[in-house]
Amino acid sequence: MARQIGLLVNPDAGLGGRLGFKGSDGRAEEARAAGAEDRSGPRMRQTLERCANRLADVEILTCSGRMGSDWIPIEHKVVYDTPAQTSAETTRDAVTVLCEAGIELLLYAGGDGTTRDIIEALPNSDIPVIGVPGGVKMHSGCFAASPNAAAEVLIAWLEGDLLLARTEVMDLDEEVYRQGRWSVRMYGEAMMPASPRWMQGAKMRVQATEEDEVLEALGDHIREVFVADSNRLIIWGSGGTLRTIAEGIGFAPTLLGIDATIGESQIGTDLNEETLLELISNHEGDCTLLVSPMGGQGFLLGRGNLQLSPNVLRAIGIDAVMGVVTPAKMLTVTQLRIDTGDSELDAEFQAKKYLKVLQGYRTTRLLRVAVE
Repeated sequence: MARQIGLLVNPDAGLGGRLGFKGSDGRAEEARAAGAEDRSGPRMRQTLERCANRLADVEILTCSGRMGSDWIPIEHKVVYDTPAQTSAETTRDAVTVLCEAGIELLLYAGGDGTTRDIIEALPNSDIPVIGVPGGVKMHSGCFAASPNAAAEVLIAWLEGDLLLARTEVMDLDEEVYRQGRWSVRMYGEAMMPASPRWMQGAKMRVQATEEDEVLEALGDHIREVFVADSNRLIIWGSGGTLRTIAEGIGFAPTLLGIDATIGESQIGTDLNEETLLELISNHEGDCTLLVSPMGGQGFLLGRGNLQLSPNVLRAIGIDAVMGVVTPAKMLTVTQLRIDTGDSELDAEFQAKKYLKVLQGYRTTRLLRVAVE
């Protein structure tokens, strides 16, 4: 008898990433009107294409249309009819129907908000889930590192090679998040196949009060080497580390957005993909992209900074990318994970094998690049 797995896609997840939205909750129509393209569906398709030839004895149960069947390149069975308008309640209803149909595992594409809705609807907390990363923010531990990694986790679980483990379901308060403040909380637990290699793990917010001097030293280095070049365009990535450094230099950065400076002048704040491309194309001097990896997960690109799209990264040039990591965060980061959403660009990063990170005044080290 074929094993049954459920498949669900949040069609609105990740829509606002390149536009600089800090999440897609309640803003899907706005994002689509501004030209946003589907993200979670194509990434689910990528997962299934990766493992399609290894699912011969598996029956996929799913939703109709854009919540499932639109993205499935192999045989499947629709058990839930997707309404014209979808919402968090739609996701919960779909999960209920899939579980009643007898699924053993749920494979889904979305972000942290999708995960919360799924966990609320699961009638049995022992049903494992695998998240295909398709949202703007993914702090929960039940997401795979990439669409390809999700395929590997699914197959390994089906073959009995992975045990199950519980992980935290995390999410940010999007209203507070859009105001530039961090407010994250745990909403529950989910069961997932345990794979340190393929699953991303939960994000950790690394704090160390004794690192004030380190951050000041990092700022001194960036000021002397990059800011002192009056014709160098600096793209500042998101996050608390870079915000603290930029404020110390005298800029007014956003916590969660992407900013830009030339010399001692701030020329862009909370930029999206379009405005970044315009800035870069009109600039004739050197360019540097400063990004700080996520504590615990190690993602340098592809989590919380979707404005740095493949087009933007190609315009900047991957050799112009520099990581910035404090010693405390370094304890949780052993490699730099890359998930740009473009397999050819990911391969270019992988070919470099290592990227340079700044960890102190005039102090750099190389960290291995991981493209799962």
